[in-house]
Amino acid sequence: MKPIAVKLPDIPHPAMSYSQAVRVGNLLFVAGQPGIDFESGFISTDFETQARQAFANLSAVLDAAGSGLDKVAKTTIWLVDASNFDGLNKLYAEYFPTNPPSRSTPIVALPKKEFQLSIEAIATVDSE
Repeated sequence: MKPIAVKLPDIPHPAMSYSQAVRVGNLLFVAGQPGIDFESGFISTDFETQARQAFANLSAVLDAAGSGLDKVAKTTIWLVDASNFDGLNKLYAEYFPTNPPSRSTPIVALPKKEFQLSIEAIATVDSE
């Protein structure tokens, strides 16, 4: 199977050279989604607000590619500050209330100093 970059007209194209999502068969690989409001460019300094925006961005990419949060099998959440881990867990339980996907949460530095997290995912997509 050949990887196919998913064209997402309703989702802003990244300024860098990568795809928001790539499909291989019935698997969808979603690039890391930061907590930025892509329409306004706003990045909140509040962790919960920024995390909710990152989950909203992830959900929008999944939906546009024919998937959804309920079809996520694995996430990696790149977290800048370990002190936000408990808050992240509460939000994770809210966004994935049943059958939560597996998750890795490395503590890292991100390319923009304003970003407090970035969420990437692997999900399934129904056959066409």
